[in-house]
Amino acid sequence: MTRWWWVRHGPTHAKAFAGWRDIPADLSDGPHLARLAEFLPQDAVLVSSDLVRATATADAIQRARHRLPHERDLREFDFGQWDGRHFKEVSQSHPELSRLYWERPGDIAPPDGESWNDAAARIEPVIARLSQAHAGRDIVAVAHFGTILTQVQKARGISAYDALAQKIDNLSVTCCAFDGQAWTLELVNHLTA
Repeated sequence: MTRWWWVRHGPTHAKAFAGWRDIPADLSDGPHLARLAEFLPQDAVLVSSDLVRATATADAIQRARHRLPHERDLREFDFGQWDGRHFKEVSQSHPELSRLYWERPGDIAPPDGESWNDAAARIEPVIARLSQAHAGRDIVAVAHFGTILTQVQKARGISAYDALAQKIDNLSVTCCAFDGQAWTLELVNHLTA
């Protein structure tokens, strides 16, 4: 069994879309990070997105885990022109598109950004490659809300819309397991605080 232990990066306190913008995480809660590091499998390999909020979170929980190179394709969704803009501002500038983006996720994308399906297609080859390279092992992956939700969708066999209803807190753990044929969801949004 290969298990992916997905960790959402530390909080950014951003009040706007935060996709590919490289903004730092608040990693000031040392006790929470210590509990998280202790909770995760100690003999796992560790990988993260290449954005600083993920790499710094991975650094904080690494311990003796073997660190793999950062994976650019584990980034958050690319929100294009919406990145860095407040949600209210986007809903005013693109009322129909912004509503459909959340109500009918799939092929709908922000201007110059990517859709749910585009992001999932970008993320999936990394999962397949690392699952094959580390078959039968635990993989701790520090990533982002959208990235993790694509894996929840896959493991549960649900729609993107239904996956968006799942809460994924900062520094939470979601575990997806692959037995060589099918994915299952063993843990979702677990907080060690």
